[in-house]
Amino acid sequence: MSKFAPGTPMDANMKLTSRQYYEHTGQNQEELLTDKITYQKLIGKLLYLNMTRLGISFSVQTLSYFLHQPKKSHIDAALRVIKYIKRQSGQGILLSSDCRNEVTAFCDADWVACTLTRKSVIGYVIKFGNSLIYWKAKNQTIVSRSSVEAKYRSIASNVTELIWLIGLLKDLKAEVH
Repeated sequence: MSKFAPGTPMDANMKLTSRQYYEHTGQNQEELLTDKITYQKLIGKLLYLNMTRLGISFSVQTLSYFLHQPKKSHIDAALRVIKYIKRQSGQGILLSSDCRNEVTAFCDADWVACTLTRKSVIGYVIKFGNSLIYWKAKNQTIVSRSSVEAKYRSIASNVTELIWLIGLLKDLKAEVH
């Protein structure tokens, strides 16, 4: 990793693995961290910061998967997220003063993203007017057979959230287009 702050919170080509992955494949194991409490506290702080920093959602979700048995590569990846945040300190969620009552949503899936479980990661965002109001990145609950199936499941999760959100907005007497 470069000594300069990264342009992304996580290297796109990095595949983090657990100790069980090494046991299953028979590859050389990387040392577990002796002080996992520090890693757990760091990830907890990143989860809290995730509320206002959309750009780290996927990275923090991925790193939180290894809370019980973190390795050196996991702490290195977490420190990369910290360096990214430090470099992007002015970034965050900006709420627009635009009064458009239009709800828009975007979603995507990363098929077979988890090397251990072979589950896909889905992500989606929902905007009200020009303001981002909801986002999520998570592992799917089952293994998808294709990238199309993974994307279909992402869409289904997004639509479920949209239905709930539109119902809430109608209960609050907000006009929605």
